[in-house]
Amino acid sequence: MPSKAGTTRLVIVESPAKAKTISGYLGPGYVVEASFGHVRDLPRNAADVPAKYKGEPWARLGVDVDNGFHALYVVSADRRQQISKLVKLAKEVDEIFLATDEDREGEAIAWHLVETLKPKVPVKRMVFHEITKPAIQAAVANPREIDRDLVDAQEARRILDRLYGYEVSPVLWKKVMPKLSAGRVQSVATRIVVERERQRMAFRTAEYWDILATLAVGNAGEGPRTFNATLVALNGDRIATGKDFEPTTGRVRPGAGVVHLDSGGAGGLAARLAGRPFTVTRVEEKPYRRRPYAPFITSTLQQEAARKMRFSSQQTMRTAQRLYENGYITYMRTDSVNLSETAIAAARRQIVELYGERSVPPEPRRYTGKVKNAQEAHEAIRPAGDNFRTPGEVRGELSTEEYRLYELIWRRTIASQMTDAVGSSVSVRIRAVSSAQEEADFGATGKTITDPGFLRAYVESSDDENAEAEDAERRLPTLVKDQPLTADELAAQGHHTQPPSRYTEASLVKSLEELGIGRPSTYASIMQTIQDRGYVVKRGQAMIPTFLAFAVIGLMEQHYPRLIDYDFTASMENELDEIAGGDHAAVDFLTGFYFGTANGAGDRDIARSGGLKKLVTENLSDIDARSVNSIPLFTDEEGREVVVRVGKYGPYLQRTLPGEQPAPKTEGEEGGGQADRAPTAPIPEGVAPDELTPEKVHELFLGGGGERKLGDDPSTGEPILLKSGRFGPYVASGERKSSLLRSQSPDSLTLDDALKLLTLPRVVGVAPDGTEVLAANGRFGPYVKQGEEFRSLDSEEKMFTVTLDEALALLATPKSRQRRAAAPPLREMGVDPLTELPLVIKDGRFGPYVTDGETNASLRRAQSPESLTIEEASEMLAEKRAKGPAPKKKAAAKKAPAKKATAAKKTTTAAKKTAAATRSTAAKKTTTAKTTTAKKAAPKKAAPRKATTPATD
Repeated sequence: MPSKAGTTRLVIVESPAKAKTISGYLGPGYVVEASFGHVRDLPRNAADVPAKYKGEPWARLGVDVDNGFHALYVVSADRRQQISKLVKLAKEVDEIFLATDEDREGEAIAWHLVETLKPKVPVKRMVFHEITKPAIQAAVANPREIDRDLVDAQEARRILDRLYGYEVSPVLWKKVMPKLSAGRVQSVATRIVVERERQRMAFRTAEYWDILATLAVGNAGEGPRTFNATLVALNGDRIATGKDFEPTTGRVRPGAGVVHLDSGGAGGLAARLAGRPFTVTRVEEKPYRRRPYAPFITSTLQQEAARKMRFSSQQTMRTAQRLYENGYITYMRTDSVNLSETAIAAARRQIVELYGERSVPPEPRRYTGKVKNAQEAHEAIRPAGDNFRTPGEVRGELSTEEYRLYELIWRRTIASQMTDAVGSSVSVRIRAVSSAQEEADFGATGKTITDPGFLRAYVESSDDENAEAEDAERRLPTLVKDQPLTADELAAQGHHTQPPSRYTEASLVKSLEELGIGRPSTYASIMQTIQDRGYVVKRGQAMIPTFLAFAVIGLMEQHYPRLIDYDFTASMENELDEIAGGDHAAVDFLTGFYFGTANGAGDRDIARSGGLKKLVTENLSDIDARSVNSIPLFTDEEGREVVVRVGKYGPYLQRTLPGEQPAPKTEGEEGGGQADRAPTAPIPEGVAPDELTPEKVHELFLGGGGERKLGDDPSTGEPILLKSGRFGPYVASGERKSSLLRSQSPDSLTLDDALKLLTLPRVVGVAPDGTEVLAANGRFGPYVKQGEEFRSLDSEEKMFTVTLDEALALLATPKSRQRRAAAPPLREMGVDPLTELPLVIKDGRFGPYVTDGETNASLRRAQSPESLTIEEASEMLAEKRAKGPAPKKKAAAKKAPAKKATAAKKTTTAAKKTAAATRSTAAKKTTTAKTTTAKKAAPKKAAPRKATTPATD
């Protein structure tokens, strides 16, 4: 697309990938350059604060709260070189187009660019929601000014999060542990996960029984001959199901009015019903109709990618970013379900081509979202362009992850414009009278789909893995009232109530969205932040809160409940939306929140109580560190109170009798030390809070994770203790320590075993040259050693039995340079759901790792070959593939002779001068070459992600 005659334009985007795609759609006279994300931000630490501001009382915050909340922005150190380049380019062009993303964050980046570059030429804002040639040309032809309301809303969010994080986090440092962080959204997200774990900890399971009958019809006609029905009532009273039990007691809810069958009751009733006639008492048939799902928005895309492909939120957004920047999909941060008229027409055309005219409804479908103040992009996530490319057409151009995500988006978009799925559902009641004259009612339901409609293209998944798919049918025989049936089988079935499921990233994003907390651009970063801060760990897809999270949320709930209140956080989002709409002033909002106001500007409760500053400083001395770092579990059978304490070196268990006074805290133990007299036991890594049952706690105190005396060393008289350390169980006596062997278990370890271990490293003898020969256990297994020579032993037992002659003979053999025969894998996991390659776990030099034969990923410290799930393994390998191969170390250059070095230096200097002159001349003639030419030797840089702000959100 040619620019005006003689006019040179600089187009600035966030990433090189985006710049490369857009530059292909613009003709001569356009220079497309990347800013590499955010160019300025609030100071990260004291070192970032410019010298002239270091003495200011507000320098720590980076925000002058006493002067209209003026923010101190500094250019990131890793952006300075690029900014210099952009400043130079800005002086050489006639006009600047800022083509950053169309959400608030993108608008703020555009504003920061203007403030940093200070251009002397006209500046326009160029916006688009897809990177296609028509969209880019339309954006160039219809620029606008920077929207200051959107900028103010984003800056208010940034300052709000800084104030929250920098005022509340120091409280956590003093009362819980140094280097912790609190955030307006991250703390609330953590609270949601902690509350679910509390429910699981308080849960008490209940057992209930019913009867599953396999019933047969005499003359089936069309349809199956047999079907299953479940006992639903006895003598008119409903049979108890899982929903009828109190989750905290395991007892039937008061007033439930149900019959609670146990094993004996269900088995006896089944026996009394055997051979009795069954009769259909009721048949109800209703039409079934299911409307298509709305197109994807950010949250639903993350949820479905997690359910169907086991993608993390970060993985989904990273992949979607690449698809967007390369022109395959529309902008991926949006909470609007709207489709443009062009997109609707493209979808309807493709439906006719692929599924026929009957699959297209008479009128286009238009969706309205449930998200209040949808404010990001103005269209749902869909394939880019006026004509959608099918997944088959783009498969050869995309990576596996990109292809699967594109296919998901394409199918959802197409399905959203297809006809309803229709069919019929039927509900049947059957009665039988037992030999004891008990009236037993059984129920069965069926579903038949006569026209699958949109289900041909897309079926949504559920967070409940046991839930029935929407396109599944349950066919029943044709039944009529009073029809006789016979029971082929009557089986008593037992069930147990289940605790509420832990959150996954998908279900947590869904919960945040339903509560009105966060926005599309923040969901993925929230998921990552709560994991990076040590508040949540993932086991497979499940998100498990740590005891550190329990302590932090406990402190916030007791002393700052409003700051982690769901309504408070949602109301903050609504006020930021009002600022974006121009209906509220950012300064008034921040003033009310931080200092408080009589009229309740900002959050009313916080404003009227004097604001955040007063809230976090006024009652700091009232917070008891020991209390907030103690998480009560239960009282054991001996009347001892069992609590988890969050200590400096990790969480540990403690048991105390009522009224027992712990030792006084020593100086510096406020964060939860282990100076108490009461017995303690460390909690091993990987134990979830709800797994600390009385049985598990007893096991840990016995020695599985705590400390147990095995006896006394007969030679020294010192006690021999079994302990659990960071790297596993070990025995200790005085200064001697020795880890347990791989074949040993803490539960079965005896005093003799411990004495044997404490002989290691064992002196086998003295070699003829006078050096000692040792047998010991190392990182890579058992070995013998003489001086600097090592040789491996083929079994752990040989450490205790190898003789001097055997050891010397082994040490005399040359080190094997040949590769050992490949050891069998530790575990075969199955097929990777992403790449469909077989996954195995192997034992490597540096520990176990998972591999698909092409990519390897080491297991993390908290993971084990036995517990690693296929989803975790797939995600680990996907992340490793995304990082690419590790850069090879460059060999050190050999020094050349002095004369040659001097000559080379002169040549290099001359070359630099020539290159500089050439670049200067080229810059004056044209700007296009500026961005497309590069030194051939320079490796390609990966497109950086949009820079994120410090984790206080």
